[in-house]
Amino acid sequence: MPTVIVVQHVPHEGLGTFEPVLKQAGLRLVQLRADDPEGLWPPAEAIDGLVSMGGPQSAYEQTRYPYLAREIEMMRQVAKAGKPVLGVCLGSQLLAAALGAQVTKNAQKEIGWYPLMREAAAEGDPMWEPFGQTETVFQWHGDTFALPKGAVQLASSPLCAQQAFRYGGRAYGLQFHVEVTEPMIRAWMRANARELSTLKGVIDPSAIRRQTPQHLDRLQELSRHVATTFASLIGRTQVHAGKI
Repeated sequence: MPTVIVVQHVPHEGLGTFEPVLKQAGLRLVQLRADDPEGLWPPAEAIDGLVSMGGPQSAYEQTRYPYLAREIEMMRQVAKAGKPVLGVCLGSQLLAAALGAQVTKNAQKEIGWYPLMREAAAEGDPMWEPFGQTETVFQWHGDTFALPKGAVQLASSPLCAQQAFRYGGRAYGLQFHVEVTEPMIRAWMRANARELSTLKGVIDPSAIRRQTPQHLDRLQELSRHVATTFASLIGRTQVHAGKI
C-alpha cells in the first residue's frame, strides 16, 4: 500500500475533504505534526508522496519554528526525486521555498471567498481539468511567494498573483483551500477570532458565513478532483518505479 506523509501545522487544519478520497484510492495516510519533537520524519525514499497542509506559521520564520527548515528540506528531497507533493496554503509556500523561491508577506490578507483565475499554462494540466476560467474558492492567508524557477503558474487572483503552480509533473502548490468543509471554516473562525477582530472593515465574518453555503458544493467538486488526481500521480509513480 503506497504511503503518503501528511504534515499538519495546527490541529484544526487537516485534510478535510481530501481524506476520504485519498483513503478510497488505497493510500496509507501517515499524519505527522510538524511541531512534534517526537515526530519521526522518514527519508524521501521511504515514502510515496507528501501532503503539507496550512497553518499560521510563515516559511521565513524558521528561527521561531525550527521544524519548518526540516520540513522544507524534506519537501525539496521528495520533489527533486520526482515523487508527488501537494502543498496547501502554508504548504504551498513551503514548497516554493524548498524550490528556491522567496516567500514574503502579501500586500493584503485574503480571508474568505475570492475569485480565482485560471492561467493559460493550466491548459492540459490534469489537476486543472475541471477548473473554469474563474472559480470562487476559500482563502485564509497573509503570505505569498515568487514562482519557483522551472515551475508553471496555474492560477492567480486579483489580490495575490501566485495562487497555484506545478513543478515537474508531480509537485503542486495551491495557495487557496479546496479541502474545507463548513465545520472547518467555523472552527478556523473561532480559532482566529482575534485576527478577524483586527481586520474590521477589511474582512467581514458575517459575509463569510453567508457565502459559504453558496460556494461550498462547487468547491467540494474541485476538491474531489484535486485529491483524485494527486492519488493517480502516486499510482503512476508506483508503476514507473516497478512497485505495482
